[in-house]
Amino acid sequence: MDQHIPEGKADSKLFTSICRPVFFISAGLIVLVCVYGAGFSDHAMVTFSSIQSWLVTNFGWFYMASIAFFFGFVVYLAFSRFANIKLGADDSVPEYSYVSWFSMLFSAGMGIGLLFFGVSEPLTHFAQPPSGIGGTADAAGRAMEITFFHWGLQAWSVYIVVGLSLAYFSFRHGLPLSIRSALYPLIGDRIYGPIGHAVDIFAVLGTMFGVATSLGLGVMQVNAGLSLLFDVEVSTFVQILLIVFITAIATISVVTGLDAGIRRISELNLLLAIVMLVFILLAGPTATLLGALIQNIGGYLSSMVDMTFNLYAYEPIEWMGDWTLFYWAWWISWSPFVGMFIARISRGRTIREFIVGVLLVPAGFTFLWLSFFGNMALTMELADNGISLVNTALADSPTALFMMLEQLPWSTLMSLVATLLIMTFFVTSSDSGSLVIDIITSGGNEDPPVWQRIFWAVTEGVVAAALLLAGGLPALQSGSIISALPFACVMFLMCFGLNKGLHMEAIKRPHRSDTATRVP
Repeated sequence: MDQHIPEGKADSKLFTSICRPVFFISAGLIVLVCVYGAGFSDHAMVTFSSIQSWLVTNFGWFYMASIAFFFGFVVYLAFSRFANIKLGADDSVPEYSYVSWFSMLFSAGMGIGLLFFGVSEPLTHFAQPPSGIGGTADAAGRAMEITFFHWGLQAWSVYIVVGLSLAYFSFRHGLPLSIRSALYPLIGDRIYGPIGHAVDIFAVLGTMFGVATSLGLGVMQVNAGLSLLFDVEVSTFVQILLIVFITAIATISVVTGLDAGIRRISELNLLLAIVMLVFILLAGPTATLLGALIQNIGGYLSSMVDMTFNLYAYEPIEWMGDWTLFYWAWWISWSPFVGMFIARISRGRTIREFIVGVLLVPAGFTFLWLSFFGNMALTMELADNGISLVNTALADSPTALFMMLEQLPWSTLMSLVATLLIMTFFVTSSDSGSLVIDIITSGGNEDPPVWQRIFWAVTEGVVAAALLLAGGLPALQSGSIISALPFACVMFLMCFGLNKGLHMEAIKRPHRSDTATRVP
């Protein structure tokens, strides 16, 4: 059977270790988008915007229903009879400690976005809520509920669907660590043919544009920080130079491998993030921020069902496309990347341990971050001290974080820490994304050749630059929403495949001795 997967270590010869249909078709489509975005930027801006508007209008319901289904599915699995099945042989043990595991989960999943939106998003919802009057204390509470909703449990459930499916079929049943493997119970050996190639191509495109969105947001904010600290010009040209510089660092990191590069930088990320988090808590109104955290969690949980299914169908608003639907598409487009990455680092954990860890721990840290940074900014704004952080957030989102830090002690030092944190998050997002695309385009080989890692790391930087040239933030948002639609359909098939595989194992389990046998 031709599985398009090299046995053992990858051959060092060029192109011998790749799955050629996936590699060349994915690369070709990405090149076309880059040429179009960079060479015909004005036309691309209009096209991306039109496609986004059409998708939001006609498929907004699909994105909302998808997220609700994925969340319900992973909660079901966590409490099902399958919860104690290991992602690997029954005697396997986790490869990484909890600290390293959680560090890599957090860094891969949401780093740059939290820094970009942690201050600007609550302020924006406070000033311009989807309904009701803005600028009030009630609007501040509602703004935090919405921000929690966009970054909370639903987002991580998307990653769990992909990560759990890949880890289960690869580590327990010996299938390739590739998206196509999750469909084995549905289509059998046809995963090695055109259908499997198409699924992996969708995954590569979703990963590429999802990661490029984050990289674009990251350099916009790094540029804003450098402008405030060192009076560096804010321009697309400077942002592209930053992409070149940081991509070079990411390339070095991805070449060094998962343990030497990504793991260590991820742990540095978590350390710097904790330093900033503690600083905001101590430098700000500590009791107010802690009280807001409790209230925000309560508000989020009590309004979760309403927000999950609220499409504003009776009063359609553009806000949905700019915020909720953008986030849902962004998480879906990131899911091949984050899902495969967390699968790669989760061998030996049980299904329940995987779901609970991935669902609650990063989300918990995210809630801390959003409460402390978001409520710090809202507290300043409600105090009406003339800072006008809201105007900054509305006019120039990347600058809002640094404008808030300027009002606190040690502002220059903390702005430097924030800039460094954004850069390290950029590196971990880029090299993690490169590693995942390497694995997919090599047919599931977990040790792809160095040249391929370099190629995809550089390509991610090029795509981010092309989308910036094609319209900045709106183009980045459009890229995520467009690339997410086909992969959302694939994710439904992954859920059905995983459910079928687990039921088949439950039937066979009493009669077999080898727990790593492939699902028939």
